[in-house]
Amino acid sequence: MKSRPRTLLTSLALALALSVATFAPIVIGPAAGQETAVAPEKNPPGDIPDNQVFVQYTSPSGFSIKVPEGWSRVDRPDGARFSDKYNIIDLAVSKADQPPNAATAKARDAAGLKSAGRAVEIKSVKDVKLKSGPAVLISYASNSDPSPVTNKQIRLEHERYLVFRNGTLVSLDLSAPLGADNVDQWKLMSNSFQWQ
Repeated sequence: MKSRPRTLLTSLALALALSVATFAPIVIGPAAGQETAVAPEKNPPGDIPDNQVFVQYTSPSGFSIKVPEGWSRVDRPDGARFSDKYNIIDLAVSKADQPPNAATAKARDAAGLKSAGRAVEIKSVKDVKLKSGPAVLISYASNSDPSPVTNKQIRLEHERYLVFRNGTLVSLDLSAPLGADNVDQWKLMSNSFQWQ
């Protein structure tokens, strides 16, 4: 007889727990891979100084470009990356059957940036002329990778140039905090690109 009240209480507790679980709201987070754009900085860091010294970088892949002196460099099998805080110059080399144009770059490269990047917003895709010859320019914005220390992200602006010669495609991606004044420096670097 003493075990009966315990059984009844246990049954009531179980029934109550099941009814609460049945009617508990289901919380759904953002879908994997989705990220919202962070707000631009009010006073963005990242202006490359007007008196910045540039040095020639010659790639084993057959091209050269001027880059800011003193920036850190990481060599990769497919290119190189130069950086100073949130300022980044990324050079990636790949094989291609034909030169890109604005239409193919919009369908392939810009779409790839949107699917693989962090809250990417494509601003424009257009054919341009550099001193080295024709190229495609993709202008876009994205979130930075989170800081390993603070987990903070900032909004970046990018200019990605696609340059082609004899089956080789070089992607030159210049990025800095959104609102930084690097127009002249980016023009200097993109126009310094030369095939060897």
